[in-house]
Amino acid sequence: QVQLVESGGGLAQAGGSLRLSCAASGRIFNVNAMRWYRQAPGKQRELVAGITSDGDTTYADSVKGRVTISRDNAKNTVYLQMNSLKPEDTGVYSCAAVIQEKPRLMPIEYWGQGTQVTVSS
Repeated sequence: QVQLVESGGGLAQAGGSLRLSCAASGRIFNVNAMRWYRQAPGKQRELVAGITSDGDTTYADSVKGRVTISRDNAKNTVYLQMNSLKPEDTGVYSCAAVIQEKPRLMPIEYWGQGTQVTVSS
């Protein structure tokens, strides 16, 4: 069984910073791509940032230059450093990871439970 647990959400003022973490645990052979999504109230979930196992990154246009995704492969953990926060960054942030539990098994995408980020103006 694989679990993803996020932490680091909370309340921040506009212009402030937050760092989210997401740790994968359980039966893990290999972790491929890891991603952060967010869902604002009344809006569809959107991809915020993603990182491959090789460290290649991708960002939503709305966060480029303000957000950095990184990972610690030894800890099976992905981070999201968010700076210069804006009220429109408010939402539930969820991490997802494509995980291979055993050799020769197909990787499966797992999701965390989400963590609330609220940015006040």
